[in-house]
Amino acid sequence: MGLFESFKKGLEKTRNFWAAEWVKTTASHGKFDEDMLDELEEIMVRSDCGVQASEDVIDYVKDYIKKTGDNTNDGVMNAVKTRIIEILGQKQTIELEQGKLNIILMVGVNGTGKTTTAGKLAMKYKAQGLKVIMGAADTFRAAAVEQLKAWGERTSTAVIAHGEGADPAAVVFDAVAAAKARGADVLIVDTAGRLHNKKNLMDELSKINRIIDREAPDANKKSLLIIDATTGQNGVLQTQAFSEAVKLDYLGITKLDGSAKGGVAIAVSYLAKVPIVLAGLGEGVEDLSEFDPEAFANALIDTN
Repeated sequence: MGLFESFKKGLEKTRNFWAAEWVKTTASHGKFDEDMLDELEEIMVRSDCGVQASEDVIDYVKDYIKKTGDNTNDGVMNAVKTRIIEILGQKQTIELEQGKLNIILMVGVNGTGKTTTAGKLAMKYKAQGLKVIMGAADTFRAAAVEQLKAWGERTSTAVIAHGEGADPAAVVFDAVAAAKARGADVLIVDTAGRLHNKKNLMDELSKINRIIDREAPDANKKSLLIIDATTGQNGVLQTQAFSEAVKLDYLGITKLDGSAKGGVAIAVSYLAKVPIVLAGLGEGVEDLSEFDPEAFANALIDTN
């Protein structure tokens, strides 16, 4: 299955929601007027695109109509698609540097699919012939450590772990040491996802970053925030919180196939100005895809 077909299948629920609402809006007209554009903005907001991003898209559409005189259904939908692609930006991937230890910090609240994504990434990199180690630094949730160990067994990947409640920074210290000693290409670190006390979270992530900077100063360190598409605007709030706690390099959106309102990808991209690099489009390992803004927009908005 090609990338576009994967996105089309994964975004089926969201696309059907948009299409049904779109049909209601345009049923009695072949063209958009001011009131219909307001309805279109409301549809986008209800699709979890966020108020700011939705307003931006509709402003773009109004400007397009003013410049071209094209207020047809196809013209408006293509303008919406164009602006969404611009908001999402160019396709990017997690940049790995050859000859260096690449450290990927997995951040995000519990339940977003963070640990599963870590395991799927390990499998992906190992399939590319890279040497991978995982660090179980989400020590406050026993299930997370066991889940990562299970992925380690499934992918034949070494997992550095301490007991439940251990100091996450101590796990990271040992994981970095192991990665350096074994000549690993990639170290994937699963961190805790608690947001009930943001100061603790920020302190913890800061301590982990200090350990990495001290023990592996030449490493290529990247942070990857995982957002669950089905949580809607909570995903936006999580993006805000984590962007304050750690410098975000990338975003990953999971469970897009389970969401009827996959517009959250647009909302978080507009807010964080950080590229989305991964999309979870199903339960299987093969369903973790590189995020493609154009394929996403084309799958979301069916101009046919």
